[in-house]
Amino acid sequence: MARFLVKTEPSTYSFADLRRDKRTVWDGVSNPVALKHLATIRKGDTVIVYHTGDQKQAVGLAVAASDAYPDPKRPVVDLAAGQPLPQPVTLAQVKADAALKTSDLARLPRLSVMPFSEAQFQRLLRLAGAQA
Repeated sequence: MARFLVKTEPSTYSFADLRRDKRTVWDGVSNPVALKHLATIRKGDTVIVYHTGDQKQAVGLAVAASDAYPDPKRPVVDLAAGQPLPQPVTLAQVKADAALKTSDLARLPRLSVMPFSEAQFQRLLRLAGAQA
């Protein structure tokens, strides 16, 4: 299974909203590179949910409940809520970490959907105090 990170503005739709709803259609992505990544998500992939804005931190995990599919014009994917991270991982922590500072999260701050390597994913979980 692949690993991805998706960004959301918590005042618009937060990880707590996803937990409450249990499942949602992840849409609203417009950047061509982010759309390319979104289109590669497959059912069962693990997704890190990252809050943008004032928070700038990874806050929880979700699972792709479907393969990406077209929703009239752009790809979307169904996400099912997973567990919150024991401790959020801030952008500052990501940029300061040797294993994560080369990730798209650190290098391309405007990208809203991005792949994470297995090593990057495991490192983020360790920083959050979570088990794989």
